[in-house]
Amino acid sequence: MQIAFTKSALPATGAVAAPVFEGGLKEGVFAALDARSKGALARAAATVNFSGKKDQVLDIIAPAFLENSRILIIGVGKKADFTILGAEGAGGLAAVRLMRMREKSVSIALDGFDSDKTTIDGAAAHFAQGFLLRTYRFDKYKTKLEPDQKPQLAKVTIHTPSTKAKVLFAELEKIAQGVTFTRDLVSEPPNVLYPESFAARCKELEALGVKVTVLGVKEMKKLGMGALLGVGQGSARESKLVALEWKGGREGKAPVALVGKGVCFDTGGISIKPAAGMEDMKWDMGGAGAVAGAIKALAMRKAKANVVGVLGLVENMPDGNAQRPSDVVRSMSGQTIEIINTDAEGRLVLADAIWWTQEVYKPVAMVDLATLTGAILIALANEYAGLFTKDDALAAQLLKAGEATGELLWRMPLAKVHDDVIKSDIADMKNTGPREGGSSNAAAFIGRFVKKGAAWAHLDIAGKAWTTKDLPVVPKGATGYGVRLLDEWIRTNYEK
Repeated sequence: MQIAFTKSALPATGAVAAPVFEGGLKEGVFAALDARSKGALARAAATVNFSGKKDQVLDIIAPAFLENSRILIIGVGKKADFTILGAEGAGGLAAVRLMRMREKSVSIALDGFDSDKTTIDGAAAHFAQGFLLRTYRFDKYKTKLEPDQKPQLAKVTIHTPSTKAKVLFAELEKIAQGVTFTRDLVSEPPNVLYPESFAARCKELEALGVKVTVLGVKEMKKLGMGALLGVGQGSARESKLVALEWKGGREGKAPVALVGKGVCFDTGGISIKPAAGMEDMKWDMGGAGAVAGAIKALAMRKAKANVVGVLGLVENMPDGNAQRPSDVVRSMSGQTIEIINTDAEGRLVLADAIWWTQEVYKPVAMVDLATLTGAILIALANEYAGLFTKDDALAAQLLKAGEATGELLWRMPLAKVHDDVIKSDIADMKNTGPREGGSSNAAAFIGRFVKKGAAWAHLDIAGKAWTTKDLPVVPKGATGYGVRLLDEWIRTNYEK
């Protein structure tokens, strides 16, 4: 998809789209188009009770007195409430409508597209980003698409008086490419994406200046990573640990660390999951996917920060070599873990990945992301990811980044009681506690592998890595959640 910006006037032919504020039909672009159509647009709006309310759409084909093939008007709601997230949503809605059409190009008028909460530059750039994010498709395995199922739209020209929107969008487009990278990873079937092939995809980031290190089973055994390796020992696919280093900050300065759970397929192991819905477990590597996408975004926009992304990549399979409930494994930290449920595997992967990250990189702050618990879905549905940390300052930073990007977080409790319930009778801890407080119990387990005084937060993204319905800037499927959140957090707090 080619997106261009221009200050030139709208063309008198072809498809034209424009947003309009609620009650704004007598001003701006709509008024100008209506005058050219001798009132045809206003009559059409009155006929369908279109007033510009948020998400209203007025689609006029071959409008009278105009040579344009189509006029598409998108309602964006009240101007007083309009933000850059509203601009993204409007871009996404425009994309949905225009991608269904046979038009190969469209002109979008954004004159007057600002408010007290956003400039015309920001609104135009974020409209374009929303448009781009919403046009994502993963149909590489569809061999029999009918011609009318293939999008025709190839070029979008945004008409705006702003000269800065193009510059702003150039950076937003790079972040969108990070989101796309994550969505592609999460969408792939598990016979295509497994630890070794995931690591190979990460190797591609070397072309952007990212240093990529891959550890195999032999190296991890030497390091004593019994927790991570225990999860993957039932699979024919070799487990991997991948480190992605982006050094855009001051030389020698400690990096920010991002750690991702990468269970490329999760059967549950010996504690096997029910068959219904198990196909969804191809996206149990969503945390690792988000970390990889964030590193790509940071590298593409040449972020002025030192960041390392660490991915623990395994498959959890139930063969004769798989670990059993009641096994005891020794983690890299030296702590021992009694396995109660082999389906509580993500925290085992993170245990060793987080300890290794601290030992090797000594990060200034560390955030892990994982599709960790079904319990977080019960608590927060698909509206928020769970945020667990005892660091109030870090929590505030992440919550603010979530609000800025629309990738929302909700802070959850993490207290001594959650740590107490994972005590084991025969080992240092067990890998599950009771069902009650399941997400907090899991976070407490991970916290046992965080060194004293470290700035650390855990994000449980089980309800956010995948969507079963279309969202404003996310089509049904892999969301790419976490990429924009992490990019914003690093930009705001570590690029100084």
